[in-house]
Amino acid sequence: MISNRSCHNISSNITLIVSKDGKPATSIIMFLAGVVGNLLALFILVVHQKEQRSRSSVFCILVTGLALTDLLGTCLLSPPVFICYARNMSLIGLGEQRLCDLFGFAMSFFGLAPTLILCAMAVERCLAISHPYFYSVHIRRSFAKYVLLFIYLFSLAFCLLPYVGYGKFRQYCPGTWCFIDMDATEDDSLVLAFSLSYSSLMALVILAVFLCNGSVIVSLCKMHRSHAKRRGSVTSVGRRRRMSLAWFGQGEEEMDHLVLLALITLIFAVCSLPLTGMRSITGCGGGH
Repeated sequence: MISNRSCHNISSNITLIVSKDGKPATSIIMFLAGVVGNLLALFILVVHQKEQRSRSSVFCILVTGLALTDLLGTCLLSPPVFICYARNMSLIGLGEQRLCDLFGFAMSFFGLAPTLILCAMAVERCLAISHPYFYSVHIRRSFAKYVLLFIYLFSLAFCLLPYVGYGKFRQYCPGTWCFIDMDATEDDSLVLAFSLSYSSLMALVILAVFLCNGSVIVSLCKMHRSHAKRRGSVTSVGRRRRMSLAWFGQGEEEMDHLVLLALITLIFAVCSLPLTGMRSITGCGGGH
C-alpha cells in the first residue's frame, strides 16, 4: 500500500497510470452488487404497492428516492473506473484535473445525498412511532417529496463548494477515483475546513440515524409492554386473542420498517465512515 506522503512525492507521470495495487474484480463486484441490490429493492417496493393496493407511504417514497439515488450514483461512477482499468490510465491521465474534479464532486454528492435520505427515513419512523399524533396531523406524502428536493439541492450546493475555492478534490490510489482532499494541512485552511465540514456532517447524520432508531426501539418496547398489560386484564380468551393478533399485524409492519432501516444504516455506516474519517488513507496525489 502506498501512503499519502509517498504518493505526493512521486513524479507526475506515474500518477497517469493505474497503480498495480488496483483490483478491477473488486470494482466489478461492487458495481454488480449495487445495481442488483437497488433494482431488487425497487422491484420489492413495486410488488408491495400492488399487493397493498394503496398510495405510496412517506416511508416508501423515501426508500424509493434512496434506491434511485444510489443506483444512479453507481451507474455514473463505475464506468470511469472500468475505463481506467481497461486503458491502464488514471482519471487524471484520462481527462486531466477536470475529470478528477468532476468524479470527486459526483462521489461526494452520491455519498452525502443518500446518507441524508437515510436520516430522513429514520426521523420519519421516529415521528410515526414515538409521536403518532404529530405525525398524523403534519406529515403528508408531499412532505417526503419536498424533503427529497431539499436534500438534493443542499447536497448539490455543498459539494460544489470546491469549485469556488472552498475545498479541493484529489486523486487517490490506485488512480481510479477522486474524492475530497482529506490530507490538507493548516496551511490550506479552506481545504482543511471543507474536509472537516464534510466529515463532521456525515458523522453527525449517521449519529442522528442511530439515535432515531434507538428511540423507535424504545417506543416499540413500551407499546408492547402496554399492550401486554391491557391484554392481561382482559378476561375473555377470544378477545385477548383478537387483541394480540391486531397488535401483531401492526407491530410486524413497524418491525419490518425498523429492520430495513437498521440494515441500510449499518451498510451506509460501514461504507461512509471510513471515507469521512480518513486522514491517512492511501492515495495518489495526482492533483498536487
